[in-house]
Amino acid sequence: MATTTITEVASGINNFYNRSMLKKAYPLLVHTRWAQVRDIPRNSSEVIKFRRYTVLTAATTALTEGTAPTSTTLAITNVTATVLQYGAFVQLTDYLLYTTLDPILTETADLLGQQAGNTLDQLCRDVIIAGTTVQYASSATTRATVTASMKLNRDEVREAVRTLHGNNAAKISSMVNPSTGFNTSPLNAAYICIISHNTLFDIKDEVGWIPVEEYANKSDVMEGEVGALDEVRFVMTTNAKTFSSTVTVHGSLIIGADFYGISRVSGEAMRNIIKPLGSAGTSDPLDQNSTSGWKASFVAKILNENFGIRIEHAVSS
Repeated sequence: MATTTITEVASGINNFYNRSMLKKAYPLLVHTRWAQVRDIPRNSSEVIKFRRYTVLTAATTALTEGTAPTSTTLAITNVTATVLQYGAFVQLTDYLLYTTLDPILTETADLLGQQAGNTLDQLCRDVIIAGTTVQYASSATTRATVTASMKLNRDEVREAVRTLHGNNAAKISSMVNPSTGFNTSPLNAAYICIISHNTLFDIKDEVGWIPVEEYANKSDVMEGEVGALDEVRFVMTTNAKTFSSTVTVHGSLIIGADFYGISRVSGEAMRNIIKPLGSAGTSDPLDQNSTSGWKASFVAKILNENFGIRIEHAVSS
């Protein structure tokens, strides 16, 4: 007679809770959605190298009959980033497991998934919000000179779009889709702006604002998308960056295609790790403790400073 061992049971349990955790993690990854994704093959390196070819200048000099022109030299910019590990775990006692009324392992996986997604989202946000292309609202010239009345409006959005056009920043036409293994989903081409809920409160009254409910075509509406203005689609998140200054300054980030990239180690992007009761050997002689945790490898990097712009402004109190 075949015997079912703890090994088979533990594997099934781990897979179940891993899926539960990932479902909670992925919806929170707002800031990673429009990145180039370049994973590092396992056992190869901890450093990812993104390569960008410099655009060739126009050849406006007429050719001399019978004479070949000087050859054009290709120029490559390498952008490197080092993947790091992040993680956390929760320790559960046997007493808790057999006395609680709650499905504690499922609840724990959900909470860990939210923590993991929030962690990676903030790590990515803090990298891409630190770009060098900055626009200060109204007459402000520095973060310290932003006052309470200097809010994000239609004119600020149009000015940012003009800057992106001038920088030859292409619009975004696809988005990372975590639910399908980080493949991409097509989008109607636009620049994307990540804003806070407080910023949404102000900008939704601007002339030209189209709330997502009034889109003629809702087939590619993104999770968290709240509306559009000019050539920009807006996604709202409470993880949008703010800065402490004379007033609380909000950083609304408008991005074009290929502004930034992210990388993970293949097979180690994110996983749930469960250590059941009795797995610790002599360090847990009475089988009193189990753990559930997550571990991820991740790095985000700006690839072209000209393809994203941060607008610093205040919001209504």
